[in-house]
This record gives sequence, structure tokens and C-alpha cells, in this order.
Amino acid sequence: MKGNPHAIRAGEGSRWSDLLRLSAGQPALLAQTLVATLVAQAGMVGSLALGGWLIGLVLTDAPASLWQPVAAAMLACALAGAGGRWWQAHVSHVFAFHLIETLQVGSYEGLERAAPDVQAGVRRGEQANVALNDAQALEHFFAHTLTDAIGAVLVPLVALLALAAIQPWLTLALLPFLAALASVPFWLGGRALRQGRAMNEALAGLNAEVLEGIEARREILLFDQEAAWHARLGRLLARLRLEQRRYALRSGAEQGVIELIQALALVSALACGAWLLQIGLLDLAQLPLAVMLVGAALLPMADVAREAGQLGAVRASAGRVLGLLRQPPRVRDQGCQQPQGARLEFDQVRFSHGGRPVLQGVDFLVRPGEMVALVGASGAGKTTCANLLMRFYDVEGGAIRVGGVDVREIPLAGLRQGIAWVGQDAYLFDDSIEGNLRLARPDATAEEIEAAARQAQAHDFIQALPEGYQTRCGEGGARLSGGQRQRIAIARALLSQAPVLVMDEASSSLDAHSEHALQQALLGLRGQRTLLLIAHRPSTIAQADRVVLLEDGQVRDQGTHSTLLARCDAYARLLAQPTQ
Repeated sequence: MKGNPHAIRAGEGSRWSDLLRLSAGQPALLAQTLVATLVAQAGMVGSLALGGWLIGLVLTDAPASLWQPVAAAMLACALAGAGGRWWQAHVSHVFAFHLIETLQVGSYEGLERAAPDVQAGVRRGEQANVALNDAQALEHFFAHTLTDAIGAVLVPLVALLALAAIQPWLTLALLPFLAALASVPFWLGGRALRQGRAMNEALAGLNAEVLEGIEARREILLFDQEAAWHARLGRLLARLRLEQRRYALRSGAEQGVIELIQALALVSALACGAWLLQIGLLDLAQLPLAVMLVGAALLPMADVAREAGQLGAVRASAGRVLGLLRQPPRVRDQGCQQPQGARLEFDQVRFSHGGRPVLQGVDFLVRPGEMVALVGASGAGKTTCANLLMRFYDVEGGAIRVGGVDVREIPLAGLRQGIAWVGQDAYLFDDSIEGNLRLARPDATAEEIEAAARQAQAHDFIQALPEGYQTRCGEGGARLSGGQRQRIAIARALLSQAPVLVMDEASSSLDAHSEHALQQALLGLRGQRTLLLIAHRPSTIAQADRVVLLEDGQVRDQGTHSTLLARCDAYARLLAQPTQ
């Protein structure tokens, strides 16, 4: 149950500029968020400044006619700031959720583009973690950091200008502390990113192990592996806790430094103000206003510095999500031609995987309406031929043609709509049986669905279920047996109007009676559809018009079943093997 050690990463994918460009994809919401932020920050600065002014007026025994309008203005600013903050919180989260939806959809599309390479290299739990949790983790950046950063630039600038107008020396005294606050996230930025990446990878590994344990719970119980699985889970949890503690320790240190800088800044401002007051360069009425402006300059920057301390994990998540968004397509969808008929042709096809040659000049033909069996030992390249036909990969040499057109020149959607494929491990969605069948043809009538199910030997067991065709299959078809799932998948392919039908060990889960009935159904399709059968069972192979024998990635021989049996020792040995 050990997974592939590779994780989804992106070298330059964690740059904030990429997230800023993504933010520009929602211009209306971004503009509303910025306006709301400005209103909230203006209200905050205004209420602080007017509050300081009010205190100064009271300290100098100013008449009520002077301080009452200031108090009213301060109240108005506070209300405007509160309203702006509410508006900002609302619209910034709507903005963030729109972008998260874009990221999650884009992550899934990235997995689709790279299929099946990414799926083969990364555990499903890790894929789900990137598409769901990592994308969701960016909510903090879009809803908080992005807008607060604007305030951290504008508010201190306005406060410093106002403070300079009152007393330039106070402004000069404050500048080193503002610079120190701005630099805090950069001191440990590299470590924060590394720790965030390690923490996210530990969480992804834990999610993958939990998902695998749920899916393999039967095997865990059958082989008495509960203790071993719990031990693995414990090790992963311990690793996650360790990474979280390291992250928290570094983050806590940053928070402490920020608090210290704030305290020193306020003490310095008060000391400087008292000194200026003593030497006559500052009036008593101005001192509270100056202190409030110091606070207005410090607070936004301190808030952003605190948030930045939590951005290591966010930045690591951004790298993984953007890595999927940038995932190059495994095959290019640039074709514009349409096949003319259902003739399949493999013309000197070459393909390698991981540097190992898989197909080396494979050459065979399937005529329209013909049934051809593709056989060979495990690893001979049979399923690879089907993968190349469906363009999950592209050939490295030679060509595959459908209807006389190179599959690379046919639009992907059109190519795959024209080929119905039943694999060894058919997947059923957690929908009704009818819903799963309608995936092949949404407009099929109930009679057509039943006819396809009868052909696949599925109708009788479906009718025996309490809810018949409305019975839910469960996730992955978990409520049905392996043979039942396979028959529904076959019925789905038969329901399709695709002129080409590819069956990759589709009858491997069927009993002898059901397999015989399926063979009769396939024989009924002879002349109507082009059939390519990847098979091991002699009873299935014998029904084919021709048999193509693959050996070590090459066509060893081809002909009818009886001809090959008589002249090809390798074919006879293959069929004689007990596992076939």
C-alpha cells in the first residue's frame, strides 16, 4: 500500500505575481474589494486622527463649540469605517470564492490534460488535496492578504504625511520601525516556504494513506494488516505534527518580533513627543493627534506582517495549484479533420515509456465491421495500443489512423466519441444504473437502454434489484459485484452509437454463461461496428475474424485463430498457459 513518492510541485509556481494576474480575472469584484478597503481604511485613519484631535482639544480646555463637531466627525468616520469593513469582508470573500472555484476547476483540468501521467505518478489522495485543500488554502491570500496589503501601503503613507505636517521629527523617528515591520516577513521567508511545503506534503501524504486505507479496508482486514496500517498512519501523523510544530515555532517567533517592534515604536514616539513638547516644538493639543497617527501608521503594517508570517503554507499551496494549472497537455488537441469510416490502422507504431521501448513498429489493420482480437503475454503492449488509439498518449513514430485519418488530426472529443471503450476496471459513478448507462447516450430511450443491458447480460440482475434501473451503484460501483459492474460497463458501451468498440479484457469478470451470451451479442455486432478485442480467454479469441499476436512490442504473427494455432508455436503456447 505504499504510494508513489512523487508529489505535485511547481518550481516557479509560487510567485505572487501569478496570483495577482489571476485576481485580475475578476475585475468587477476586485474593484469593489479595493473600494471597500479604501473606505474602511479611510474611516479607520479618520476616526483615529479625529480622536487624537478631540483629546487634544479636551486637554487644552477648548470650548464645546470646537470639540463637538470634531466628535461628530469622528463618529461619522467610525461608522463609515465599520460599514466599509463589513462591505470589504463580504465582497472580498465573494471575490476569493470565485477565484478558488477557478483554481479548483483549473486543477482538475490540469489533471485531465496530463492524464494518465499525473495519475500514474501521484496518489489519488494527493491529487484531491491539491485540487481541494491547496486551492481552498489560497482563500486567505485573496480575501485578506491582498486587500490588507493595499491598506498597509496607503494608510501609513497618509498617516506619515499628516504626521510630517505636524512634526517632521516624529516622522523620522517612526520610519526605522516601519521599515523593520515591513522587513520581518522577508527575514524568514525562505524558511516559511520550505516549512509550508513540508507541512502540505505531510498532510497530502496523510490524506492519501487514509483514502487508500478506506478503499483497501477489506484487504487490510483479510490479511490482518490493521496494526501495520495504524502504525503507518501513526508515523504520518507524527511527521505532520513535527512539521506543524516547526511551522508554529517560526511563526510564533515572527509574531513576537512584530509585537516588540510595535511596542518599541510606540515608546519611541511617546518619548520623542514628550521631548518635543518639553522643548516647545510640539503643542500639548498636537501630542494626542501625533500619537494616534503613529498608531494609524503602525497597525496596518503590523497586521500584514502577522498575516505574512502565515503565508508559508499558502505560498506552498499556491505553488502546487499553479503547477497543475500550468500542466502541459500530454497530447495536443489541434486536429480538425473527421474520419471517413471506421477502419483502424496501426502503421509502424513506435512508443516507449520511461525510456523503455513498449511498441516497436507495430503494424496491423482492422477493417470496418471486422472483429480482431489483439493477444499477447502481459506487458506485450496490448493496452498501450488501446491507449494510443484513444490518444491518452501520442505515438513516437509511425501513425494510427481511424477512417483513413491520423488520430492526431482528429479533434479529441470527436475521436473519443467515435470509440466506445470497456476497460478491465470499469468505473461507475454514484448514480443510478440508468444514469450510468446514459453517460454513453443521454438521449437513449428506456427501450434502447434495456436492449443494451440484455445484450450485456445485465438486464436480469438489474430487474432483480429492489429499485431496478434506478438502483444507485455507489461510489465506483461499490454496491455491485465485480461482474455486475463489468456488465453495466459493457451495456454502456453497447448503448453508445460509436462505430468502433474496443474491449480490453472486458469479459474477465464474467462467468462462462455470461461470457458466452456476450460473445453472441458481439457476433451480432459483426459487420455493424469495428471491434478490437484485447483478450486472454481462448473462447473469446476464437470468435474473432482475425487474431494479432503481439510479442515484445512487435506483431509476431496474425491470421485466423485456427491458422495461428496450426503454424505459430508462440500462439499455441500462449493459449496453453493456465492463466489464459
